[in-house]
Amino acid sequence: MVKTREGTEEVEKCPECGSKHLVRDYERGELTCEDCGLVLDDQFIDQGPEWRAFDVEQGEKRARTGTPMTYTIHDKGLSTEISWKNKDSYGKSIPTRNRAQLYRLRKWQRRIRVSNATERNLAFALSELDRMASAMGLPRNVRETAAMIYRKAVNKNLIRGRSIEGVVAASLYAACRQCGVPRTLDEVANSSRVGRKEIGRTYRFMTRELKLKLMPTKPQDYVQRFCSELRLTGEVQSKAAEILKDASEKELTSGRGPTGVAAAAIYISSILCNERRTQREVADVAGVTEVTIRNRYKELTEKLGIEIQL
Repeated sequence: MVKTREGTEEVEKCPECGSKHLVRDYERGELTCEDCGLVLDDQFIDQGPEWRAFDVEQGEKRARTGTPMTYTIHDKGLSTEISWKNKDSYGKSIPTRNRAQLYRLRKWQRRIRVSNATERNLAFALSELDRMASAMGLPRNVRETAAMIYRKAVNKNLIRGRSIEGVVAASLYAACRQCGVPRTLDEVANSSRVGRKEIGRTYRFMTRELKLKLMPTKPQDYVQRFCSELRLTGEVQSKAAEILKDASEKELTSGRGPTGVAAAAIYISSILCNERRTQREVADVAGVTEVTIRNRYKELTEKLGIEIQL
């Protein structure tokens, strides 16, 4: 979808031939159709910077704006910060006689960024959230979503009577499910300072109070990550996805733990593709017991008619 310079009309396809292959030519400032050559806009605006940078340091020097706004910092990243480097805006070293004054300014700047108890609690909670997300290797969009959920909980006064760590862990678990990057409660609990039971209880309370609409996780959501951790090829992953698709069509996945079903499908596909992994290895990665894998394995092979030569 492309906006024209008037900002009122949105162009999705060429009005002449109906093609959706639209090309932005920033050198000419034109928006053209790749198929018929029609010029849709002859004064197309380049929204990017007018300078070029060839490394990160050069980009930071030439940029005229700060970092983008983020919900993972208590002040949304909008406050100023005095760098720890003893250099001025021109890159020259600060004279020794002025360094004591700069140290005091830096200290007071840190103090006034967190002015009251609410901000202090928010700063602690978001730093805890960032620590947990880093330990679990979660992407930036999940962290932003978790921070938004936590802020909503603070605004609705849901934190009172509950530990900050528990609410942070529940927010992160909800964000993982919302962004399609599911993690089990056990994985979240391993990175958190609170137990699995408390995280689950807080999560159910928050989903009810904040009216979070989250779909149940599916076994297919776990296949890619489990295969990656087991160092299995794409062939095994595709075969496991096929098995799970057949299983869901025959309603073999309903009422079963998604991680257990995913683990069993991966175990079966690893044998079929001659990249055998033991039940113990798969169970350790999936966070389930070998008994669970054996039970799901029997169900899938019998109901789907899969013959395996052990």
